[in-house]
Amino acid sequence: MKNIVIVDYNLGNLFNLRRAFESVGTQVAVSADPEDILAASSIILPGVGAFGEGIKHLKERGLIAPLKEFASSGKPLLGICLGMQLLMTTSEEHGTWEGLDIIKGMVKRLDPPGDGDIYKVPQVGWNSILKQFNSRGLSWNGTVLDGVDEKAYMYFLHSYYVIASDTRDILAETIYGRNRFSSIIKKNNITGCQFHPERSGEAGLKILKNFAEL
Repeated sequence: MKNIVIVDYNLGNLFNLRRAFESVGTQVAVSADPEDILAASSIILPGVGAFGEGIKHLKERGLIAPLKEFASSGKPLLGICLGMQLLMTTSEEHGTWEGLDIIKGMVKRLDPPGDGDIYKVPQVGWNSILKQFNSRGLSWNGTVLDGVDEKAYMYFLHSYYVIASDTRDILAETIYGRNRFSSIIKKNNITGCQFHPERSGEAGLKILKNFAEL
């Protein structure tokens, strides 16, 4: 029997995420206990807020080493929004911060609008994920995007985005304003979504269902 755990480090809407999993027939636990995390069959690292605050909370709860150990175990890990960004090497959000360094890359701020631009930062709302920009033409089969329509719309809420050091880790990209950024990354057993699948309608629920079945 699968034991799926949502990591609780006091930054994220855990209730909505758990309810979304339950709506696709998957029971999940919420825990900040390192032993629960290491014993899980898969884990979700959610997050809303600033990068530095996220790392601080993980350190205070003694979760840095358990998360790295879990990531190296080969079991599925899903980072969502800030949780995806925390997987990276560094972030430039309000200074320079060291991340978990589970996937090589950095976190940068979306480019501000220039003269004549009509978009705003942060990006708040619906935008599409684009398969055709994938540098390797990766198949979505067997990933969290299995069965999800190309150009499906997801719900975003962020001012910063991920730049993966290895473009082969990019599963899908999204265009917003002057940036084309990684909206989904995948490296071996690790997946990250910049958007909120729990707020992204049927396509988002499909992603959560796929993750639960990995």
